[in-house]
Amino acid sequence: MVLNFTKINSIPVLPKRRDNLNKFSTYIVLSDQNNQLSLQWKHQPSLQRNLKLYEEKHQEFSNLFCHQDKGIDIANFWRKVAFDESQLIGNWEPSNKIQLAYEHLASYFEERCYWAAKDLSKERNANSWEEYLCIARLLVYNPLNLKEILVKYNYKSANIDTYISNVLTNHIKFSADVSRFSRWRLLYKKSDKELIEALKVFGIIEPEISLIIFARKYFKQVYLINKVKNPARITGKKWIAPDEEDFSKSAQCYNAEKVLPTAPHEVFANSTKVTAKQIKDWMEICIKALESYPISILPKFSLDAFQSGEFEVKSELQVSEIEWEKISSTEDTREQGFLANQANSILSEQLQSMKLDAQKILLLYYGFGFNQKQLADRLGMNQSTISRYLTKSTIKLLEAIARISQPQQWVKQYVKRWLENDYHTPVHSDLIQAALVSAIKKLGNEEREVLQLYYGEQMDEIKIASQLGTGLSEIVTRVTKARNILQEKLMKEINIWMKEYLEKWLVNYYKSLLKVVLKNEPKLGKGELKLEEKIYLLEIYIQNQLY
Repeated sequence: MVLNFTKINSIPVLPKRRDNLNKFSTYIVLSDQNNQLSLQWKHQPSLQRNLKLYEEKHQEFSNLFCHQDKGIDIANFWRKVAFDESQLIGNWEPSNKIQLAYEHLASYFEERCYWAAKDLSKERNANSWEEYLCIARLLVYNPLNLKEILVKYNYKSANIDTYISNVLTNHIKFSADVSRFSRWRLLYKKSDKELIEALKVFGIIEPEISLIIFARKYFKQVYLINKVKNPARITGKKWIAPDEEDFSKSAQCYNAEKVLPTAPHEVFANSTKVTAKQIKDWMEICIKALESYPISILPKFSLDAFQSGEFEVKSELQVSEIEWEKISSTEDTREQGFLANQANSILSEQLQSMKLDAQKILLLYYGFGFNQKQLADRLGMNQSTISRYLTKSTIKLLEAIARISQPQQWVKQYVKRWLENDYHTPVHSDLIQAALVSAIKKLGNEEREVLQLYYGEQMDEIKIASQLGTGLSEIVTRVTKARNILQEKLMKEINIWMKEYLEKWLVNYYKSLLKVVLKNEPKLGKGELKLEEKIYLLEIYIQNQLY
């Protein structure tokens, strides 16, 4: 649904925040209930935790916090925290206390944003209420701008609420008069990650989120060429609204690209061609989600840069670890933990049952990082012999893992169940489902097409055969072939995961073993042992365990 306010009396009423906890830890969101728009307050847990921490640990703040009429005084408290030049942090305070102070202030000023936007709408154009609100919130949720505003505040001239209201009103007027703000620029500039986050809060779920993100990709390309980079547009002027031609061209690009292997799985699985109206509706939803969700407005800065006044975007890349639980077919976490413990036990037993030479090679290779040539020189063996020892030993250990996970027994049923239940909305954070999505993208055109019709559109074999102009037996064969290919590819992936898991397990095993041995070594207290001494102690330990 495209949300729009057309009259001043259609602007939703802003609910009152009942206490100081809410006044400094909530933000405005738009919601649609029974086709009636309303505004609600949404909590930010990190801000709530910080308020309760200061209430418990800071006497001045606690005295203010218990009085519900002290909102202005509490705002001034956080202003002092934000401007604390000493930057001293108490042993109980969070390391990002300055950033949190600005976020508390932005939360408190949400009401000022609402009233400034609403009051201006009465004077000007009621249709611009949402735009005015977004202009105001973009100002208070940018710490750079908010800091500049608060530096100029003089408590002797007016209270902080009145001061902020005047600043917001003037800022909205200026931005609107010179046409600086554009909701289409907001849509264009925000990252996929921010947009996805905003859409989720707005109530959009998969697979529609993936469809919207894919649509915006092509809308941005068309809009950039037709409007932003258009020679007729004067540089520095407001980004104008797209027209029907822009949406139509975006829909053409979307439909042409959705069948390619590079398209997201959710997009390919949805065979319906999109229209210009659908693209337009999706882009409006994106704008509404971004305007109503301040986390997507709020820049994310590193604390050091924040304190020095030079802001830098913080990297949010996270490297996921391969975990044994992801290899298991069971969905019960307690059973997964049991399997992990079982793997540790069985692998340890397998290691201890190997001959001494094999154990020494594994120790030096995984425990101390020797390569095959270094091992050959050290042990007086051919490098090919070292390679055979490593291969034979790891195969033995991998077979032990396979006996626990038994993928050959559950992969077939897992693939069938996934195709039937989760084909449209795979969980990409799940290693197995992500592997299946990747495998589908690598299928031939015939296999991809028949899977899309059979599981995507849920057509039976007879209808598929009629649509593709082929025999029923041919369709059955194609569906079976596609499933078998997915099973084979998943088995290969599982073998790779088990190998990766084993390598990490061996490294961690020998590191842990070294700690156990060195813990009881008297020389350790007199200084760090040399590499050769560590190797000698571990070899003796392994030999004693063997005999």
